[in-house]
Amino acid sequence: MKEILCTALLGMATIAHAQKNKDLKLWYRQPAGKRWESALPVGNGRLGAMVYGNVGLENIQLNEHTLWSGSPNRNDYPEMLTALPEARRLIFEGKQAEAQKFLEQSVKFTKSSGQMFEPLGSLCLAFDGQEDFTGYRRELDISRGVATTTYTAGGIRYTREVLASLPDRVIVVQLTASKKGSLSFRAYYTTPEKNAERRTTPGTELVISGATMDHEGVKGLVNYEGITRIRIEGGTRDRNDTSLIVRNADAATIYISIATNFVNYHDISGNAHDRAEGYMAKAFPKNYAGIKAAHEAAFRKLFDRVRLDLGNSDNDSLPTDERLRNFRNVNDPSFVSLYYQYGRYLLISSSQPGGQPANLQGIWNDRLMPPWDSKYTLNINAEMNYWPAEKTNLTEMHEPFLQMVRELSVTGRQTARVMYGARGWMAHHNTDIWRITGPVDGIFWGIWSDGGAWASQHLWEHYLYGGDKTYLASVYPIMKGAAMFYVDDLVEDPSNHWLVINPGTSPENAPKAHGGSSLDAGTTMDNQMVFDIFSTVIRAADILHRHDAFIDTLKNMRNRLPPMHIGKYGQLQEWLEDVDDPNDHHRHISHLYGLFPSNQISPYRTPELYAAARNTLIQRGDVSTGWSMGWKVNWWARMLDGNHAYDLIRSQLTPLGTNPGGGGTYANLFDAHPPFQIDGNFGCTSGITEMLMQSADGALFLLPALPDAWPAGSIRGLRARGGFEIEEMEWKDGKLTKAVIRSRLGGNLRLRVSGDLHVAGGARLRSASGANKNPFYQTGSTPAPVISADAKLAPAAPKPTLLYDIATRAGATYTFLSN
Repeated sequence: MKEILCTALLGMATIAHAQKNKDLKLWYRQPAGKRWESALPVGNGRLGAMVYGNVGLENIQLNEHTLWSGSPNRNDYPEMLTALPEARRLIFEGKQAEAQKFLEQSVKFTKSSGQMFEPLGSLCLAFDGQEDFTGYRRELDISRGVATTTYTAGGIRYTREVLASLPDRVIVVQLTASKKGSLSFRAYYTTPEKNAERRTTPGTELVISGATMDHEGVKGLVNYEGITRIRIEGGTRDRNDTSLIVRNADAATIYISIATNFVNYHDISGNAHDRAEGYMAKAFPKNYAGIKAAHEAAFRKLFDRVRLDLGNSDNDSLPTDERLRNFRNVNDPSFVSLYYQYGRYLLISSSQPGGQPANLQGIWNDRLMPPWDSKYTLNINAEMNYWPAEKTNLTEMHEPFLQMVRELSVTGRQTARVMYGARGWMAHHNTDIWRITGPVDGIFWGIWSDGGAWASQHLWEHYLYGGDKTYLASVYPIMKGAAMFYVDDLVEDPSNHWLVINPGTSPENAPKAHGGSSLDAGTTMDNQMVFDIFSTVIRAADILHRHDAFIDTLKNMRNRLPPMHIGKYGQLQEWLEDVDDPNDHHRHISHLYGLFPSNQISPYRTPELYAAARNTLIQRGDVSTGWSMGWKVNWWARMLDGNHAYDLIRSQLTPLGTNPGGGGTYANLFDAHPPFQIDGNFGCTSGITEMLMQSADGALFLLPALPDAWPAGSIRGLRARGGFEIEEMEWKDGKLTKAVIRSRLGGNLRLRVSGDLHVAGGARLRSASGANKNPFYQTGSTPAPVISADAKLAPAAPKPTLLYDIATRAGATYTFLSN
């Protein structure tokens, strides 16, 4: 009876999971063909695969997270230190174009601009006699991490499943047919790699091995090996020089193991063959059912933490590509839920503890020379990848990025010293697997010096959500080092006597007034970055009781940073000079970093800056590159304008080519810059979260930017700063009806809501007053802006809300109901 009861309960749980996640599938009525951006991604943080679902010739394109060109190297330019005084003089004199030309002549970019993330190649499966097929369907179940292709050929139903096992570190393909003896195929590798060898072994393994490319003067020394083995049920197995051949099998399970000799950014002494064989030796004895069950359990443990329900419509039953084409013109709220969870799926699949961080394309790339090398762009894209990590309850997925920051803090010391004569550490706007910190691509783009400051904010954010002081103590020296760089690098502006970065840039943009030069002194983003890293270190020192003269120095220097400026068009100025063009629609709006992800601009604390930020967003426009629209969703959520944020979601969730001059989304829901950049996926997932919950502005704000398109819904599992978790939140007719919040750390819970609440059981709530005493919700004081006499600021008062304070106990759960 106990066994029967347990089986019944397990079945009920499986059915419940299926019901809750029934809409969480990408599915299509046709194969991907030759279109990589139509293939479906699976990954386990080490290995990635793109599954095409082609019938006669299946293509499973493969990546491994450490398979990069080059080898350990540095790209510092000591001549920068000599050139700095003259470049600073020219910039302070308003001769930015001359300064840029001078630096281009003085600092020749002759070293590597970063190495490339390379593909291993593809495992191809060739099936004879299946040119004619019916009943085709391919899908990706993002709640389980399994891609499935089904079709009928010759009266036989064929099924393929592909997964990248989280526990077993291999990719597994299961092939079955409705009639015994019906599976016959040939398996072989193809690859764009120039130095690859393909072969089979007497032990019936299919092997691909070699070394990665040389690139920009750096020798390719990453050795790789991929191994494929096939277990069959019935039938026969044979081989030739480069293929494994299966004939008349009932079923086949294909195991794929890939490894390199990469140990860390300065050590490539590993053995690719031994590693790949080791992973295979552990996985191959397990049958597919066991591997799949363990994988799904591990995947669901992460994925199921958050559930979002925005409602349903008649569009739910349509294929994903049709829903994408229709989305702008129909009501399809569950498509937003699918896209939201797809962002979480991609983060789970491309970023796992102990692995490399998700790069510009996550862990998926089919090109030997991918766009922007598929590196880590630190002036927005790499950080955007991890915006969803903490708040969508995937904190473990943050670890690879946090580890990269630790490593950059080591390599960046030499860059700070030899290029700027500064202590501490820094990074420019790009890095790669070798953790380079020198400038890349040219002076115009590369001289931005805030990579260390921005990346360090993620260390702080991880603490704010988890509250682990031991962890904070371990990363404090890294944050302190990032701040120390600016203590030495800031110089006095001779006009206003502010402390500024010179030369600095507002990433990848340049005002016409500066003659096409990106260089300037004291750009708004630079000032915001320095303000944040100084403030973060000051707060961390207070928490850790590390008061010393260095903290006094930071406080004094922070007081001398330029305040933000509001220009003649009512805009937040991008530069200290009022030279913004209201017709500039540049994809980067870097000076709004202070609105998001920072909290220096607030609707409740800084009304003038809030209004100016709104004007800037309107002037820049909505349609842009895919990732830029993803950032804008977050900005409009912070503006508390849910309808405008939703308009951005509709623009982003549009097939590429629909938005004139802008990006959109590919058929497989990858974000289109174009080309594919995964940061847009992660940015939009973050933005949807910000529409439903915010915790950066002194309170836990529930439904801050709910659009009219989502009048009713629920979400479970979001995390907020200070260890609070929303176990359940429901709303109806656009109003909050119920919130269940767990306090993991205790302390004051300050709730901001749009309507009256009471505690379940009838107890009244106490209205909040004064500053929030919870240390995780301190906001600091943003200096008053300098406002142009010509600025016309339209009032931008936020909607009225109520504030409540609730004293919480660690581990306790609190239920709130609407009145």
